[in-house]
Amino acid sequence: MPAAANEPGPDPRPGDLLGRKWAPEIVAALRAGPRRFSELRAQVPGLGDTVLSRRLAELEHAGIVSRAQFSEIPPRVEYTLTGAGLALERMLAAIGRWSRE
Repeated sequence: MPAAANEPGPDPRPGDLLGRKWAPEIVAALRAGPRRFSELRAQVPGLGDTVLSRRLAELEHAGIVSRAQFSEIPPRVEYTLTGAGLALERMLAAIGRWSRE
């Protein structure tokens, strides 16, 4: 039975996440700092709510993204890169530079 949209699948290794659709784009979108769900969705054209929710849960589970929920009205949730996520983003940027050269 498939996992629910907001639950991560089986324990993916951080390296395995790079091959999943939209994961590198989400990491790149978070490089500028904390983003809310709707900001991420707007920053990555073509990315739907269900896939974004699943990828964020997987990235959080892998320790690449952290999720902060604020006790405010209306509720606010922000996603940021962890130290591992920042290292991964630098690696992705280097791969991007390499591929363009």
